Amino acid sequence: MKYVDEFRDPEKARALIRAITPLAGRAAARLGRPLQLMEFCGGHTHTIFRYGIEQLLPDSIELIHGPGCPVCVLPMGRIDDCVALAENPNVIFTTFGDAMRVPGSRKSLLQAKADGADIRMVYSPLDALKLARENPSHEVIFFALGFETTMPSTAMTVLQARAEGITNFSLFCNHITTVPTIKAILDSPDMQIDGFLAPGHVSMVVGERPFDFVAQDYRKPIVVTGFEPLDILQSLYMLLLQLDSGRHEVENQYKRIVAADGNGPALKALAEVFELREFFEWRGLGSIDHSGVKMRDCFALYDAERKFAVDNLKIADPKSCQCGEVLKGVIRPWECKVFGNACTPETPMGALMVSSEGACAAYYNFGDLQALLAKREQQEEASA
Repeated sequence: MKYVDEFRDPEKARALIRAITPLAGRAAARLGRPLQLMEFCGGHTHTIFRYGIEQLLPDSIELIHGPGCPVCVLPMGRIDDCVALAENPNVIFTTFGDAMRVPGSRKSLLQAKADGADIRMVYSPLDALKLARENPSHEVIFFALGFETTMPSTAMTVLQARAEGITNFSLFCNHITTVPTIKAILDSPDMQIDGFLAPGHVSMVVGERPFDFVAQDYRKPIVVTGFEPLDILQSLYMLLLQLDSGRHEVENQYKRIVAADGNGPALKALAEVFELREFFEWRGLGSIDHSGVKMRDCFALYDAERKFAVDNLKIADPKSCQCGEVLKGVIRPWECKVFGNACTPETPMGALMVSSEGACAAYYNFGDLQALLAKREQQEEASA
């Protein structure tokens, strides 16, 4: 890869669409319904909408938008725990920017900051560690969240803090894992997924092999996918070739970045700092076994959940907000009753409208909003 334009070539996109269309038609005819293909990662969802890929695809393909947005799947209770930690007068609470506006039951982190809490946006956990060096009389907490993509930087920052003997730095650990989540989707009676686009950034860390179970146990094709428009289209073509020939394998479209066995130093750091939680609570998906990580006992000094009183609250989303159904792929964002009116990027009711990777934000920012709202109104009239 020399230039990003290589992966946005309109002629190549048209050629891929021409190849995709007959393959999808044959597969859909055999099934007697449109194919349901899930892109797990929110980054893929935004590429699909930003470049109009969904509009280019034939009606025989339905793209299902998965729960691979780490900000979106945090339950409301964990946001409340963040606010409670941040309101401690001796704490500097640090976070990535896209978590600032996620609603809790009382307020968001942005509202807590406006109310006087010392909450600062950072670009990396190393920025938070720098604040701990510069403010030895304060406790600096980093809101650690994300899938395996962001875990290595967090783990290496903790190792750096230990090496320097910095003790006023800790994590509020909300890192989550990909494989148990995909398994929960496949086990859900509501879902009928025919193939997966696997997250490229996660795979950059963990490699291809963790996804073997999708092909071997569930007999579904899965393709590790990059984030440019041609990456998405080529991966869909690869999925359709598998479906057309009756195969179910793990394939890697993103070979320019992803190695089969992942990133060795990153995986070593993860294993040293983190261990699996018995379970973790997800917005919309409920409790999923081994779907999150916590800090090992030997790093208790850097664990905010041990240094401070954290309530681990369980709070349901507002009934009018259907984030859970959207995250599971049961409904599309525009089918949620509050999408585009009570829930907008300016007045978000749910995390999917806030995050840069949220499906609702993708539909709102890149879709035809008026057409989507009209379509919802037609559905509601038909079901009345």
